[in-house]
Amino acid sequence: MTTQPFILPALLLGTMLAAPARAQDAAAPVDPLKVEYVNVVRQPLTFSARLTGTVEARDSIQLSFPSGGRIVEIMVEAGDRVSAGEPLARTDGVQQQQALARTVAGVAAAQAAVLQARQAADRAAALLGRGVGTRAARDAAQQALSSAQGQLEGARTAADQARRAAEDTILKAPQDAVVTARMAEPGQVVGAAQPILSLAALTGSEAVFHIPDSPLLGRAPGAMVELRPIDHPDRHLAGRVSEISPLVDSATGAVTVRVAIEGALDPSLLGAAVVGTVHLPVGSGIELPWTALTATGDGPAVWKIGPDNTVSIAQVTLERYGTEQLVVSAGLSPGDVVVGEGSQLMYPGRPVAPGKARK
Repeated sequence: MTTQPFILPALLLGTMLAAPARAQDAAAPVDPLKVEYVNVVRQPLTFSARLTGTVEARDSIQLSFPSGGRIVEIMVEAGDRVSAGEPLARTDGVQQQQALARTVAGVAAAQAAVLQARQAADRAAALLGRGVGTRAARDAAQQALSSAQGQLEGARTAADQARRAAEDTILKAPQDAVVTARMAEPGQVVGAAQPILSLAALTGSEAVFHIPDSPLLGRAPGAMVELRPIDHPDRHLAGRVSEISPLVDSATGAVTVRVAIEGALDPSLLGAAVVGTVHLPVGSGIELPWTALTATGDGPAVWKIGPDNTVSIAQVTLERYGTEQLVVSAGLSPGDVVVGEGSQLMYPGRPVAPGKARK
């Protein structure tokens, strides 16, 4: 009981001694946190998109026989390279050869008839000149000669038609190309103009994409496209947008975009799936890294760095998001500095210092 009067003074003394230490700790300065400084600048912007399509020949040719018949031979397979004028397939041409032989014989007969009629006309003219012939005989001989000449022209026309019909039984390559498809087989009876072979002309190749309609497509014609075949990721191709369909496909709701691939046609890539990356100019704006973005109850925000190297919150309006960047349409001005990496550690008034720069 004798120690009780000393308890309260002891507690007061301890409190008085600890209070200056706590005040000293509260007044101790906070070390600046090293963060990424991002300078706000207005710069040209691009819209990047990745598309998936297929490689096709720039010019495709469907070959068929002008007249029907039974196919007796097809000399090529898919993937073969052919030269202009090279025979590719033929049908049974027995009837055409027989018709050609008849017309050739008809031409020979008509030529003989013309020769005979010309000799008769010459004799009639000579007899009339000596006064022993008649004008009527000469006119009749001239008429017979004219008729024979007309029959000769008709025989030659028929022979030309028969010759073309015989030639049409052989399907030839119209130009240097690569066979991409074979749609018939020997022994098959085909009709006139029925496709037999499909060729890809060696004029070049293109990548064909089907994409949703967008206002940005108006900026696409002529834009460079980076291409990479899915089955050959080590190969890099380049091309330019050459054509955009003016209509939306009613079945798919997509727009067809064609990209002319630079360089010669590579037959091994025909039909291959390809990934294309296109960069379209979309004006200018302020672009920031994703790491700069934070949020408050009022919406998106960033941490702005003041002249004294302390941070304050700044509300921003975002125009769009990219893969690693975002575009700010309002809330910042060129010349401002914001926090990039490290923004998640910020609070109002926190001192910061320049840290690792972005590569």
